[in-house]
Amino acid sequence: MTDEDIVMEIDKPHFVVKLHTDLLEIDLKEGVKKELESFVEAKPTLRESLGLLFQTIVPLDVRLKDISSVSLDEEGRVKVAVPSRKDLTIPLDADEAKRLIAKLNEMIPIEKEKALRDIAAAKKAAEEEGVRRAIGEKGLEGETFIQK
Repeated sequence: MTDEDIVMEIDKPHFVVKLHTDLLEIDLKEGVKKELESFVEAKPTLRESLGLLFQTIVPLDVRLKDISSVSLDEEGRVKVAVPSRKDLTIPLDADEAKRLIAKLNEMIPIEKEKALRDIAAAKKAAEEEGVRRAIGEKGLEGETFIQK
């Protein structure tokens, strides 16, 4: 992620919340958890396979398309629900929480729609490739021939 695609940034004493165009990033500032977070985020395969385990210790980045809901919990913290992962809880003041929730609720549907369009486009491309292969193997008149 680059700094150019940051939509919102909230800087707290122990962590930074960065909302990118397609990602919610929560970075710790110091300590052992920060070192562990840096290690896990640098290894995408490790992050994917052990994400739930590490997420109980350090927050990991979440793609907006993967978020099912965003709300305030009973203590006034931002709760980000992500299916098949532990929910993220972000302690912010009331104004920051409201701004972040509003922006997330605006951006999440856009990213989900974009993901659905990408899936549909990939499916269509795969179908077209299958048709091209079938034509290439049988020829236009249905006769089988060998391509060299």
